[in-house]
Amino acid sequence: MTKKEQIYEGKAKKVFATEDPELLIVSYKDDATAFNGLKKGTIAGKGVINNKMSNMLMRRLAKAGIPTHYVEELSDRETLVKKVSIVPLEVIIRNIAAGSFSKRYGVKEGFVFERPTIEFSYKNDELGDPLINEYHALAIKLATEEEIETIKKYAFAINEQLKSFWAECGVTLVDFKLEFGRLSDGTIILADEISPDTCRFWDSKTGEKLDKDRFRRDLGGVEEAYEEVMKRILEHK
Repeated sequence: MTKKEQIYEGKAKKVFATEDPELLIVSYKDDATAFNGLKKGTIAGKGVINNKMSNMLMRRLAKAGIPTHYVEELSDRETLVKKVSIVPLEVIIRNIAAGSFSKRYGVKEGFVFERPTIEFSYKNDELGDPLINEYHALAIKLATEEEIETIKKYAFAINEQLKSFWAECGVTLVDFKLEFGRLSDGTIILADEISPDTCRFWDSKTGEKLDKDRFRRDLGGVEEAYEEVMKRILEHK
């Protein structure tokens, strides 16, 4: 598959056209951002880890019946994916209180929920990705009722798959962000990535943070944390 012109560059990835209008090439960068781009930096090797980890997890989810944009890993940093129109909703599943949830609701970080929660954010950098509910999303036509129900169903199913997988790797899946897209025929599929950039991972025994919170909170050992979660996956394979 030939990489053609760049059509998009985000905080963590570049996207290129191919000769097939339904397929794109995603290239993962080492750039790191936090707080809607206010904090910037570089995490050496992050692009390779996020690419490979995301692809492994997408393949696993596809086997469990969840449709994804993944087609083929082309290199350490590049992957062939199905072209989608992104639904402008960030979908956040939480199993344990942490981060913005703890701040917003005054719930101590580490509090384990009775059952997983779901939140939506309006994917809009200018507005700072504000929290939004289903009624808002329907009112401003970000998605249809049927699409939202499909997204919720997939999101909770993904949580069950990932939670059990990471538990086997000695990692607690605290929370994570998902994005979904529409294929040209309107089918909803999982897009974007699943990585330490988009998930909170805690070591199951020590509670040590193994994700981008180490960058956000200036905890140090960022590269080592990314490498550690990748190592856990490879050892588990």
